[in-house]
Amino acid sequence: MSPRYPTTITPTQTRIGWVGIGVMGSAMASRLLSAGYSVTVYARTPSKAAPLQSKGAHLAPSVADLARASDVVFTMLGHPSDVRQIVLENLVPSLNPNSVIIDHTSSHPTLAKQIYDSALERHCHSVDAPVSGGDIGARDGKLAILAGGDEDVVKWLKPLFDEMGRVTYVGGPGKGQHCKIANQITAGANLLGLSEGLVFAEKAGLDKLKFVEAVRGGAAGSMVMELFGDRMINKDFKPGGFAEYMVKDLGMGVDVGEEEGDEVVVLPGAALTKQLFASMVANGGGKLGTQGLISVIEKINGS
Repeated sequence: MSPRYPTTITPTQTRIGWVGIGVMGSAMASRLLSAGYSVTVYARTPSKAAPLQSKGAHLAPSVADLARASDVVFTMLGHPSDVRQIVLENLVPSLNPNSVIIDHTSSHPTLAKQIYDSALERHCHSVDAPVSGGDIGARDGKLAILAGGDEDVVKWLKPLFDEMGRVTYVGGPGKGQHCKIANQITAGANLLGLSEGLVFAEKAGLDKLKFVEAVRGGAAGSMVMELFGDRMINKDFKPGGFAEYMVKDLGMGVDVGEEEGDEVVVLPGAALTKQLFASMVANGGGKLGTQGLISVIEKINGS
């Protein structure tokens, strides 16, 4: 290991900070607590930290205090604007030298590069590491973690990532976010296909549970079907990831090329999926899970 990382990551000596304790963040932080790590959390509404405090987490009075008390800081926030305000403008300036910030938020690649550069100026390290797998993956430690930054830093952090899922190094700063956008384009298309397949099956008089059981082992089977098929059938739209976040993520697939001066990729399927999710948000479903997309298809078909 590089001499920049003299201390092996272990529960007894690595202090963890965590900002963003919603559905995903809380489940991920819980896994680190269960592994024996000392975890300090920050919450704008302190009462929301109570479940984690009951598991041994400490509550910091501010983001700056959390940064100063941590060797590795994780963030799981909502929007790029939150990342800019909390991470770039508040966390990074308060980091201890040689500490690391890991942003799990699905955010913008350009912002991830800015955080990386700002962290380097403070002799710190930054990894953009958005995740895929929803609330079930977060709870069970089976998330796909898409890491961008310095490869040796990602390898050094592997003991932490292993508690939450499987990490894949995908390239330099910002590449984790690029990978997540591509993931959302793929997952969104899967959600739309599954929604339409279920609505068609019902209209054709099929038992939807039998339909899913019949096709899940064939070409139509997918992780989206495993995670969300039963939820869609039972109209369980409890969020793992919010529908409004899918609008954000698919939107970034269009503007990334424009902001970075690259050729814009034409994505007709993603554009349609974004439009359908936007319709769901406009009808008050922004805080529902992404599996709620089936409600839009049902509405179109008069169900």
